Amino acid sequence: MERQLRSGVGWRLGWDPDAPEFRGLVGGETWAIELTDAEFKDFCQLLNRLVETMAQMESELMDEETITCEAASNLLWMEVRGFPSAYTVGLILLSGRRGEGLWPATVVPELVQAAQLLQVY
Repeated sequence: MERQLRSGVGWRLGWDPDAPEFRGLVGGETWAIELTDAEFKDFCQLLNRLVETMAQMESELMDEETITCEAASNLLWMEVRGFPSAYTVGLILLSGRRGEGLWPATVVPELVQAAQLLQVY
């Protein structure tokens, strides 16, 4: 697999299989964090899990209700917050170095699609 960088307004995802340590990249409009293989794998898996949870919750909530869901691994903590059809995604890096980021609801559908298309995990 070759190096990939996917981006849109307010988000970036990247993968470089030849990088020595930090092969993944996640970013927003004004921030970016490099991730190890394990961190990037966890990011993709936790993001998918949270997206599925929000889809399942749509039939359980009234139209005006919002929800917050969290998922974590030893390396990352993630949160989605908002309506099941429009929510923010937050990330906190828990490993040796620290970092955090937030994607607004308007960019989440493209971010999720890009994470699924990378297929690096």
